[in-house]
Amino acid sequence: MKAGHKLPDVTFHTRVRDGAIEGPNPFRWEDKTTADFFAGKRVILFSLPGAFTPTCSTYQLPGFEKNAETFASHGIDAIYCMSVNDSFVMNKWAESQNLANVSVIPDGSGEFTRKIGMLVAKDNLGFGMRSWRYAAVINDGVIEAWFEEPGLRDNHDEDPYGVSSPETVLDYLADRAKSVAAE
Repeated sequence: MKAGHKLPDVTFHTRVRDGAIEGPNPFRWEDKTTADFFAGKRVILFSLPGAFTPTCSTYQLPGFEKNAETFASHGIDAIYCMSVNDSFVMNKWAESQNLANVSVIPDGSGEFTRKIGMLVAKDNLGFGMRSWRYAAVINDGVIEAWFEEPGLRDNHDEDPYGVSSPETVLDYLADRAKSVAAE
């Protein structure tokens, strides 16, 4: 993907808390579309190989979470973390990370990830099909800036991390703010 491209239209099958449901699992299914998440907003989307994995849980997700206020000061309305995991896994991961500022999007079948060209095989790790690590600034459903880790390919021996880090995205937003201010 590149700046200027429109996001694909996809339906995400999510589980949302519902106070009307009693018992230990007070959630119901709710389908949400690409437009539900991205239309009319300037957001950050970052995607990673899997919930509960080391780099994702230790650096990438916590970095976006703790910098949410700074992102908001640069005109970001929401921060979304996507993974080729189902809604049950993504919700438990969000709970375990005590997320207050980042929302998770389950791409369980990998449809969105495939349509943007980021679906890769990770059979070498026993993962199956997963997302390549990337981040993007999305403005009203159109990619404003794209941050893709190098080496995109199936069964990559490593899990590169740096280009899609929260720090890199913050640098982009700060530089953009300076250039807008200078105009």
